[in-house]
Amino acid sequence: MRTLKQRVLVTLAATLVAGAFGTLAGYLVGCAVALHLTEDTLRTYADRTIKEAEDASRESRSLLATLNGSPYSLCTDAEIGWLRRLIYQSEYLKEAGRVKDGKVACSATLGRLDQPIQMPVPDFSQQDGTSVYKRFTPFEMGNLPTVALQLRNSYVIFSPFPQLHREFPPMHYISTGRNDPSHHPVLVEGPSSQPSWEVLTTDGLSRAGATLYATRCSTLYFNCVTDYIYIPDALQMGRREVTESTLLGGLTGALFGFIVSFLYRRSKSMEQQLRRAIAKNQLRVVYQPIVSLPDRRVVGAEALVRWTDEDGFAIGPDVFVRLAEERGFVGSITQLVVRRALFDFAETLRSTPNFQLSINVAAADLCDSTFLPMLQQSVMQANVSERSLAIEITETSTVRYGPAMETILLLRQRGYSVHLDDFGTGYSSLSYLNDLSVDAIKIDKSFTQAIGTGSVIGSILPQILSIAEALHLNVIVEGIETEEQARYFAKAYGHILAQGWLFGHPEPPEEFRRLLMEDEMEALMPVSVA
Repeated sequence: MRTLKQRVLVTLAATLVAGAFGTLAGYLVGCAVALHLTEDTLRTYADRTIKEAEDASRESRSLLATLNGSPYSLCTDAEIGWLRRLIYQSEYLKEAGRVKDGKVACSATLGRLDQPIQMPVPDFSQQDGTSVYKRFTPFEMGNLPTVALQLRNSYVIFSPFPQLHREFPPMHYISTGRNDPSHHPVLVEGPSSQPSWEVLTTDGLSRAGATLYATRCSTLYFNCVTDYIYIPDALQMGRREVTESTLLGGLTGALFGFIVSFLYRRSKSMEQQLRRAIAKNQLRVVYQPIVSLPDRRVVGAEALVRWTDEDGFAIGPDVFVRLAEERGFVGSITQLVVRRALFDFAETLRSTPNFQLSINVAAADLCDSTFLPMLQQSVMQANVSERSLAIEITETSTVRYGPAMETILLLRQRGYSVHLDDFGTGYSSLSYLNDLSVDAIKIDKSFTQAIGTGSVIGSILPQILSIAEALHLNVIVEGIETEEQARYFAKAYGHILAQGWLFGHPEPPEEFRRLLMEDEMEALMPVSVA
């Protein structure tokens, strides 16, 4: 017969053993949950990437056909001007040109070449005779991944992923091209060490070694894209799920731990976290100064939304705003930003008539019948003038051209300013610019960063500024970080506005108001005369 001490020891041992198995089971379940969440994210990235790759290929093929049917003589001034107009009207194309005797004779950015450039050897070809180049020297564009296509005596260079900003650090991607159904694929963009071709060319999720992959292949073009993440990074992203599941499994056992973790996982998706953050008013709004470049005076601010998820990760607006737009609730974010910004700056807008607050709106907002009433009600409650607000729209908003045009006209009729953001990188470029009747264009920071680098992107800037002057548009330059960049724009254009780290980082409202007060006091100080 066992003594009381023995029974206690056996019970304790059984508890410890069961707890150990439960802890192990909980840990394994937690890892599975974290990896499943990562697979969802990978799948979303892959779907978005292949869509952009197909859109870029479609536009490039169409322009190649147009170029080869050119109505002008080869490389005449008229044809070069025509090439430039085609490039400006495109979404993905960065360069185009004409080929004669195996050499580049002229291009949209460089014009007619006195010394034609020898065409490189193509990386692979298509059945219709199209040659594909992974790198097209000397037309490489910094770190921007590009692909070149040549058919007969014309070529184009395009960026497959111009709008897909990968600000989620653990995520990586590989782009491959299929030479021919009977040939092996070719690496277009990605690291030198990759998984098997089967992984890179087979649709779906897969795992090879310590890496998760999500591949999508186009049924129309040669493109395949593979997003991937290393499993240790995926587990680090999901460390909260792993820890909680381990503790839960140790306390309740493997089966209960699995059920609870499964239910918990469903509530931990990025969409659910974002919806909870909006409902609890947990998104932050920070403000970056906009200055008048000639005198460096602060004349406005851009409201920028920020979000830190429940795991402590700072998620970029390009990720969570895009998610909200895809799932149909981006209007909630816009409403939160409008009301928060007007609350933070109502007094400033009333006391400083020349100060203007810029607020970004999504493409879906321009088609939402509740957007304008919400905006008008918020402005009335804040008791500020409509002229105090600038509504920033992206070029991709013009994809829905009819509804966007109607909303923009109503905004301007009511006194709001309308600015076209990220000009030069999106959909509309010159094609809709005049019809949209915007008040200003914001030159994308990629153009600013090209100043002084010798990049072909920088050669487009004078043409953009000339267009703005011809259409009587105000110009705001983004991404100014150096005095060299500031001096360039101050000399190149008349009255110009600017924002960037040179003038100030995005700040909370109280810090921005302090900056504005210091700027006003500095302006009131008498100028000393030597």
